[in-house]
Amino acid sequence: MKPKIVKSLLMAASALAFWTLPALAQTIAAPTAEVALSGDGPVARTIVLGLNQAGVVDLPVSAADVVVGDPAIVDAVIRSPRRAFITGREIGQSNLFFFDATGRPILNLHVRVEPNVGELNSMLARAVPNAAIVAESFNGSVVLTGTAPSAASADQAARIAAQFAGTPEQIVNLVAIQGSEQVLLKVRVVEMQRTVLKQLGIDLAASAQFFDGQLQLAAQTLNPFSVNSGLVGGLNTTTAFQNIDPTATFQSAAAALNAFERIGVVRTLAEPNLTAISGESARFLAGGEFPIPVAQQEDVVTIEFRPFGVGLGFTPVVLSGGRISLRMSVEVSDLTTTGAVTTGGLTIPALAVRRVESTLELPSGGSMIMAGLIQADTRSTLDGVPGIKNAPVLGALFRSRDFVNEETELVVIATPYLVYPAGVKSLQSAADGVRVANDAAAIFLGKINDRYRVQGADASGKTWRGPIGFVVE
Repeated sequence: MKPKIVKSLLMAASALAFWTLPALAQTIAAPTAEVALSGDGPVARTIVLGLNQAGVVDLPVSAADVVVGDPAIVDAVIRSPRRAFITGREIGQSNLFFFDATGRPILNLHVRVEPNVGELNSMLARAVPNAAIVAESFNGSVVLTGTAPSAASADQAARIAAQFAGTPEQIVNLVAIQGSEQVLLKVRVVEMQRTVLKQLGIDLAASAQFFDGQLQLAAQTLNPFSVNSGLVGGLNTTTAFQNIDPTATFQSAAAALNAFERIGVVRTLAEPNLTAISGESARFLAGGEFPIPVAQQEDVVTIEFRPFGVGLGFTPVVLSGGRISLRMSVEVSDLTTTGAVTTGGLTIPALAVRRVESTLELPSGGSMIMAGLIQADTRSTLDGVPGIKNAPVLGALFRSRDFVNEETELVVIATPYLVYPAGVKSLQSAADGVRVANDAAAIFLGKINDRYRVQGADASGKTWRGPIGFVVE
């Protein structure tokens, strides 16, 4: 009897019709796995079923009963002795056993319920037509494979898949980028500061003799609250009385003109070059750090350092057609006493900051200039002797004027390039071929370097023109 059972099961395995799923025939790309028979065991099959989709299982012999491993994941209904319908209810895995009237197992069906990615593939083909991206479902996640011309196309496909899956954590992005993914950013930061400072005042002095005493008067009509922060002295009057003599005689009188003027120009220039992979960030700082005491628990004071100077940060994203989306931040800061804090005899300086943050889209080699960051500060004071300073003509002798004009303008020029790795032989540095001269060559020949060009050196490294490279001597 046993050979007949084996023969019957072999016939059932060969005649078992594959499950059909018309609604998912073009959406689920998962082949059916067949497991060979061993002894009297049932036929084993593995299928992938779309979420909330139904499938049909045709059996070679009549089935009387079916057992579902997890009814919450998959459901089965026997409509006729040789046809069963299964439905995927939740994402997961389960199995089904079909039995005949004698209780003999006919089929062990392993079912994996996955999201229906057919609509997602159709959307990817329409939204990202220049990419060859395929979405597959696996264990509740969406796996993206294929190639994309740029990181922006791959990121766009990942965002669409995240909307389909529900959360970005359920996306496994295995898309390969075809184009260059390294961006070189050349930035030129120029800041011009112009300061004009003027002071004008009159010094008056007089002395007279009164009997045995003497009266001295001195007045400087310069502003005691100078906007120039005490660069020139403020108002100073001194009076000395001794024994007053009513028969006073006038001895001397003098007046001196105090004038002060300063014009200054400050130029700040930084030209950093940074290279970063598409989607990653790079930073640059040319300046320094200054200490700041920070109070902690139990009267403990620690020191933190804050950076200042010229800082640059950018994040490039390579788009299709060789264009580059550039997220850039430029900051120019310097220490100042304006806004400084003094505590415990310690003065903590403040920072004067000029900052630019922007998102640009440029072709490789294109430049963008950000200007118009102008700041103008004008301060003026007028000081003098009350009443007299308003007199026509002569009033100018009894008043002073302070004037400060500060102007600042910041200009940023950015140029991104798509770059490719280069061979070692095509790269040169400033130290190539440099050897320090010995004492005899330095003393008698006035040389710093022993060799200024290595014999047989490649002349291709001498083809650059312009203000580039390093200064060796």
